[in-house]
Amino acid sequence: MKKVVLSICILIGLVACNQKPEGYNFKGNITGEVENGTKVFLKVMGENGQPVDIDTTTIENGAFAFTGKADMPEMHYVFVDKLMGYTAVILENGDINLKAQKDSLGFATVKGSMQNEVFMDYMDKSKKITAQAQSIQEDMQKADQATANSLRDEMMELQEEYKNFELDYVKEHPDALISVLLIDRAIGARAVTSEEAQAMFDGLSPEIKKTKAAVSITEKLEAQKKVEESQKGTAVGAKAPAFSAPTPDGKELALADALGKVTLIDFWAAWCKPCRAENPNVVNVYKKYHDKGLNIIGVSLDKTGDAWKKAIADDGLTWNQVSNLAYFNDPIAKLYNVDAIPAAFLLDENGVIIAKNLRGPALEQKIAELLN
Repeated sequence: MKKVVLSICILIGLVACNQKPEGYNFKGNITGEVENGTKVFLKVMGENGQPVDIDTTTIENGAFAFTGKADMPEMHYVFVDKLMGYTAVILENGDINLKAQKDSLGFATVKGSMQNEVFMDYMDKSKKITAQAQSIQEDMQKADQATANSLRDEMMELQEEYKNFELDYVKEHPDALISVLLIDRAIGARAVTSEEAQAMFDGLSPEIKKTKAAVSITEKLEAQKKVEESQKGTAVGAKAPAFSAPTPDGKELALADALGKVTLIDFWAAWCKPCRAENPNVVNVYKKYHDKGLNIIGVSLDKTGDAWKKAIADDGLTWNQVSNLAYFNDPIAKLYNVDAIPAAFLLDENGVIIAKNLRGPALEQKIAELLN
């Protein structure tokens, strides 16, 4: 009889353990002198990118609590009235416990639920790499040129390490909301191709794919696929799309009429500071290699002819120039998928794209390699 009772108790215990919690019990504790009655706001990011209140409570003796039900895990933010900063927390059904110091809400620890445990683990590992990057940046500010170059290489290696860390984290945590957010960030930063992002997304658990964050990723993936498809026409190895546009004196100039042994299509504008900073280098390269076969056609994304013509004269740009004076609505910019400048395409004598976005010493080195 005792064995039967024991078996029933064990069975009840197992059923209880396997039942998912029906709601969340989110408790917070803030150390430091926080006045009783201080409001605490639980917010979620709205469609316009601004936080929207979903619940409010007050602090009593340093503690506060929120209760409710979460249909899906979703990133939320805790703000405390009159205190700087905020704390990110993944709201999901179950027990969630937050501990923070009133002067550093951004460094709060959140434990209890699975999603927050994984989120905290990611944050801890991420902070270690970030600290390394900050240390390198501080050393670079004090270093001589040779040491700075070495540190710059070290920083690039660290950036690659950080990227791989995040991508590996996604693969190792298919049921974590943070994995969805990392895929989203990688897509936004164009750190991965749509094919790579799709593979990571396909590896997520069915449950996590139902979250709002995951649903929005499917839309972004489709958009990225379309962009990548359109960019095939301006990829290295592709024939540069033909175009023609007005010159400063109102004539029409076609790309085919401006080709040399090597041709640089240079997207720039008078208002673009990085473009203007690069112009002296382009002038120097043109002077060195024009007689050997280098031609340049500048495509300006200016809005007014006066600003365009003045910049040409001020910077001594003696090569071919065209512009539709249409800013980023310029049809040539759209044809070449240019959404940021400076941008450049290097063509061979047949008009085939052989390199993209080379600047500074890298541009001269490539042209010297082709024409010397």
